[in-house]
Amino acid sequence: MPKREIYYEGNVYTVELAIRSDGSCPAKEYLDKLFKRSKIDWEKIIRPIKRLADFGEVSNPEHFKKIEGTDFWEFKSFQIRMPCFFLPGSRVVITHGFSKKEDRIRKPQLDRMKTIREEYA
Repeated sequence: MPKREIYYEGNVYTVELAIRSDGSCPAKEYLDKLFKRSKIDWEKIIRPIKRLADFGEVSNPEHFKKIEGTDFWEFKSFQIRMPCFFLPGSRVVITHGFSKKEDRIRKPQLDRMKTIREEYA
């Protein structure tokens, strides 16, 4: 089993940040940079993460939705995206974060999500 980085434990889900095989944690690195750059943006992305963990849903699709054509979901706040996937045992694992400035998620980001999940799960 991979080393776990628990980010938030709610009543419904435990949110983890994926740790890669090299020991890095891209989601944590992204959140730390975001916090230093803009605490307001950081709070806007943390809110739906905690809501999902505490209540099991985020009712506004502007903040949490399935990524079309994949089995990944994403936490969203304007251009900020944090992809995640679900694991048994009420676990949600965030792979990394990035800024999305176009309608579609680019292939390198999709590949990165899949690679991180393969290393973690």
